[in-house]
Amino acid sequence: MTETGIVYLVGAGPGDPELLTLKALRLIEAADVVVYDRLVSPEILSLIPEGIARVDVGKRSGSHPVPQKSINRILIKLAKSGQQVVRLKGGDPMVFGRGGEEVDMLNQHNVTVKTVPGITAAQGCAATLNLPLTQRGIANSLVYMTGHTRDDQVPEMDWAELAKAKTTLVIYMGAAKIIEITAKLMEAGLAANTPAMAVSNATLKKQRQIQSTVSTLAQDTQEANLDGPVLFVLGQAVGLVCAKGELENAGKEKPAVIASI
Repeated sequence: MTETGIVYLVGAGPGDPELLTLKALRLIEAADVVVYDRLVSPEILSLIPEGIARVDVGKRSGSHPVPQKSINRILIKLAKSGQQVVRLKGGDPMVFGRGGEEVDMLNQHNVTVKTVPGITAAQGCAATLNLPLTQRGIANSLVYMTGHTRDDQVPEMDWAELAKAKTTLVIYMGAAKIIEITAKLMEAGLAANTPAMAVSNATLKKQRQIQSTVSTLAQDTQEANLDGPVLFVLGQAVGLVCAKGELENAGKEKPAVIASI
């Protein structure tokens, strides 16, 4: 244990343990306790050495068995008892990981906190598919957005800005609201036939993805019955990795499901 205690907000990446940073792995192996989220893959949890305490504080949409206030109290108590705490989060702690909220809370209680970045899900799934999130002449801007608010509503966004033709839009945690989100984007001017993709369990062996268009994305995703965390990628850049003809047919019969990686 350290004398004063410290909390490291560590990004676990999208799931593949080989995508952990060296710093993240070193801190996991040196921790007194690891406090981890639901999106941390079993493969990464298996890297925690025996004898290091684990605290599961996983949450999912509509189910918060350990509320954020309780997580805050756990982190404060562990750190103030002199322990080196790894707060292990899927992806990157500062990309839809509530990292900023936890940093503010720990600072308010005079707890030393340091952040270790991780590969966020958009980067992970794009790499497995050789999908360029930006491409000269095709996609000159990239936007990450959350698919729901704290009260499980569609977030208020500048939909006209998101609907620009040369923008790649990546939607996190949007499975429950993808019907409303795609409708708002089309109302704002995004072409219905814009290429789109849904990816589940990005970077893991069980990764699956479907090719679609903005107008058929919600239906195709439902029919494909994707399990695990689902990420949506919309924009002309998606068409660069989709075979000719598959996008036009998506949603008309069976969605084009690509084999697991």
